[in-house]
Amino acid sequence: MRTREFDFITITEAATLIASRQLSPIELTRAKLDRIEAIDQQVNSFITVTAELALQQAQAAEAEIAAGRYRGPMHGIPFGLKDLYATAGILTTGHSKVCIDNIPSKNASVTEKLYAAGGVLLGKLATNEFAHGAPCFDAPWPPARNPWNTEHFTGGSSSGSGAAVAAGFMPGAMGSDTGGSVRTPAAFCGTVGLKPTYGLVSRHGVIPNSYTFDHCGPLTWTVEDCAIMLGIIAGYDPQDAGSVQCRIPDYRAALKRDLRGFRVGVLRHFWEEDLKVAKEVAQAMEAALDVLRQLGAKVEDVRMRPLQEYMDVKVTIAETEIFCVHQQDLITRLDDFGMPFLAQTLAGCLFEASDYVQAQRERRVMLAEMEPLYQKYDVLVTASSGPAPRFDRVSILKSWIAPNIYTAFSVTGGPSVAICNGFTGDGLPLSMQISGRPFDDATVLRAAYAYEQATPWREHRPALISGVPRVPIKPPPYLSGATVDEATRKIVDQHVQRAGLKLNDIHLTLLCEVAPYALEMAQRIRRDHARSNEPANVFRFPQAALSMQGGGASTGDPFLQLPRKL
Repeated sequence: MRTREFDFITITEAATLIASRQLSPIELTRAKLDRIEAIDQQVNSFITVTAELALQQAQAAEAEIAAGRYRGPMHGIPFGLKDLYATAGILTTGHSKVCIDNIPSKNASVTEKLYAAGGVLLGKLATNEFAHGAPCFDAPWPPARNPWNTEHFTGGSSSGSGAAVAAGFMPGAMGSDTGGSVRTPAAFCGTVGLKPTYGLVSRHGVIPNSYTFDHCGPLTWTVEDCAIMLGIIAGYDPQDAGSVQCRIPDYRAALKRDLRGFRVGVLRHFWEEDLKVAKEVAQAMEAALDVLRQLGAKVEDVRMRPLQEYMDVKVTIAETEIFCVHQQDLITRLDDFGMPFLAQTLAGCLFEASDYVQAQRERRVMLAEMEPLYQKYDVLVTASSGPAPRFDRVSILKSWIAPNIYTAFSVTGGPSVAICNGFTGDGLPLSMQISGRPFDDATVLRAAYAYEQATPWREHRPALISGVPRVPIKPPPYLSGATVDEATRKIVDQHVQRAGLKLNDIHLTLLCEVAPYALEMAQRIRRDHARSNEPANVFRFPQAALSMQGGGASTGDPFLQLPRKL
């Protein structure tokens, strides 16, 4: 095969050729490394390229396959890891100066599983700093760019993972999703991105963002490739406090081309009422729903709560948790963090303990409310975010002002996949979101696969040409220039002092600008729960939606598993 033919080869295609000895893992790996060297200067998807290790793993895979020891569809397949996943002996930075020299001595559980499957690690991929905030222009590494138009953002926080797959550097990459961080890059970059059920995939050895919202998930070109990767990384891990022991099905075998008998609930109000999406997004959704009907599904509108209610709960919990994750470093080395990260994370000091507990209690109510929908519908469908904005139009304040269309399924914890459902007139990808019952990831993937097979979008690829100079881009402004009232400033000063922070005028202004939105979110959280309503800090799903054999165990903290040389 010619090297050019490898550019956008899928895991499924490469695995078929490798298993039949028509394609050499070494040849494939070299082709991918050559493409990275030629083109990644335009995209910035990598923090670390592990070329030497990749060629060693490819050579080992080739020798094993020649000896008749084929391990399965990831054997000899190149992949990448968001730079939150611990990799023994390899820099793991979280895209932050804080971890600029962090070299773990152990691998994350997902890293180990992909190695055991014969995967070939091409490198560590860019992210928003510690998987949070907006694209960071004041970190040691630049933000990843969108391969469809490098003046546009990839979406975050798994920015490098989305960019690397879309650019043809690898057929699959691992990201993480707290409030849309796999699904947003998948939507903006035109790939498939799966947030698995919470507890299905181990987070052990992955730098945490939010202990109760973090999910590890794959980004790939196709749904079948996503099913292959999920089958490898899923499974109980006693080292992860949130891991659940449950039956792992053959996700690939469950894929079918029709949806006869499927019941699809459409959350139209998410994109028509709660958010005002672009006209092309709405048109793409209507066309996608027509395809689902043609595939045999019964499609009808359904309602959940307004997105803002899920957003209030998610932000109150998640911002409190990530502030606690990084509080000591925020106290002792604040200047090593980037401004977009601080603009999002410092607000975590504004939430009270009662805000956090009441939000967790409300989250449990939200989980219970999903049970009738899980019984009535096989999947729930809504729009994804997009199209991708220009970098200079990325708003740091937007995450506080407008609800996130992914948040409802972050709060409820079930599986959710973003899949391309069209393109704008300017050639940027559009996407829809398919979500389902907890631990029924197979059904979500089946619906996505049937849609994918019935539509032409997978045939579209970005046009990247070697040697093209990097296009200059203008970073977005960090401050909005809004006037801060004295009452807000007084509240902020009290919380900053209590948290032990020492902020300069710019940091204080950042915090004061987001403070009104954060405080309003906390005030909207319901507080009249029955005494018996426990918080959902480590939660169980409604039993009608849960297919499991046993419970998880808590024996480890993934963040503390990362030896850090600071």
